[in-house]
Amino acid sequence: MADFLTDKPTNLERAFLIGVQTHKMAEGEGQELLGELKELVENLRIRVVRSTLVQLRQPTPALLLGSGKAKELADMAKADGADVIVFDEHLSPAQQRNWEEMSELPVIDREEVILEVFADRAHTREAVLQVALARMEYSLPRLTRAWTHLSRQRGKGSMGGEGETQLEQDRRLVRDRIAHLKVELAEVVQQRGVQRRRRLRVPVPTTAIVGYTNAGKSSLLNALTGAHVLAEDKLFATLDPTTRSLVLRGNHKLLITDTVGFIRRLPHGLVEAFKATLEEVVVADFLIHVIDVTNPNFEHHHATTLAVMAELGAGDRTMITVFNKVDAATPAMKRRARQLVPDALFVSAHTKAGLDDLTEACIEQIADTTGETELLVPHDRYDVIARLHQLGSIREQEHEDAGVRLRACFPPTQAGFFGPFVVPDTESKARPRKTKAKAAS
Repeated sequence: MADFLTDKPTNLERAFLIGVQTHKMAEGEGQELLGELKELVENLRIRVVRSTLVQLRQPTPALLLGSGKAKELADMAKADGADVIVFDEHLSPAQQRNWEEMSELPVIDREEVILEVFADRAHTREAVLQVALARMEYSLPRLTRAWTHLSRQRGKGSMGGEGETQLEQDRRLVRDRIAHLKVELAEVVQQRGVQRRRRLRVPVPTTAIVGYTNAGKSSLLNALTGAHVLAEDKLFATLDPTTRSLVLRGNHKLLITDTVGFIRRLPHGLVEAFKATLEEVVVADFLIHVIDVTNPNFEHHHATTLAVMAELGAGDRTMITVFNKVDAATPAMKRRARQLVPDALFVSAHTKAGLDDLTEACIEQIADTTGETELLVPHDRYDVIARLHQLGSIREQEHEDAGVRLRACFPPTQAGFFGPFVVPDTESKARPRKTKAKAAS
């Protein structure tokens, strides 16, 4: 069976990049996206021999660009010794086929590059399945590219030519493979649901780190929890979600999940395929949105992440916005960041500056989620206090003749256990509150 994504050689070493600037795009956006495409291609260990930006007034159905400009670029790619032409724009199957016939070179678009990068980064069974599904769904309407070297003439009667027969066979195989992958992914999602339910038996607040790719999410997770998650200076360094536990002040426990980074023009098929990975975002109690403050385009990155979050159904999640890499930021960068998100935090995963502010913000979010309750625990029930330390947190504690009076937070699912020790609101309000300093003494 042929390689369903392409039938082009695998030893591609030199790429010719073509970017597009339209009147609908912001000034300079096309060049910026072209630079991002260059980094994506280089992550596939392919050298970029030239990048060129085309001003596009009106796309054409045959080649996207005008025929004269297309021929000029194809000749330029050959003269530069390119092995592949890469478009920073979506190409229809017909446009790809026409470009390859004209240039006699493999031609791919941004979506296929991202798919290849994801395939290169996937490690866990779930990520591998998700990438395989996205690649198969992308390849299905493009199978004709793999069979142009075979006969395309229809045979007599009901039998097609050699290429037509093979093409139909491969279409059926791809559809069968897509169905099989969806079944496997459903099993993985079910397993993750079982694991989540087990965690919820001992409820611990959860947060997910989200943001544009290469913003420093994995580095921040490592800095907060002491984990050793892969953190490299490249796009999509890791695709596999990683969850680590963090113990905060007051014995607050928090589960932090690092998620795959977002990117502009993320293929919709990948968003759909990766919903199983990104479901941690949807079910998290709150989110930590990480932005690279040193990136000149962080406003676009911020907007892209929010757009993907909305597409995932998590647009209404409570969010702590964090500008990372503040150790390398200029005052002008900080001013721009403050204008974009006035209440954002500034941290450095590298120097750990600002992490105390971030952990305090997490404690506040946990308190908002769980609420604060006054309890009176008899002296012979210190197991209740131990459970509070394990599952919640204690804000104030005072020993009295009747027992230990506490102001504490605990998950709503534990209300049945702690209910008998909760002080009624009428009694709690009537009793004068002591200052935190006196209560702690």
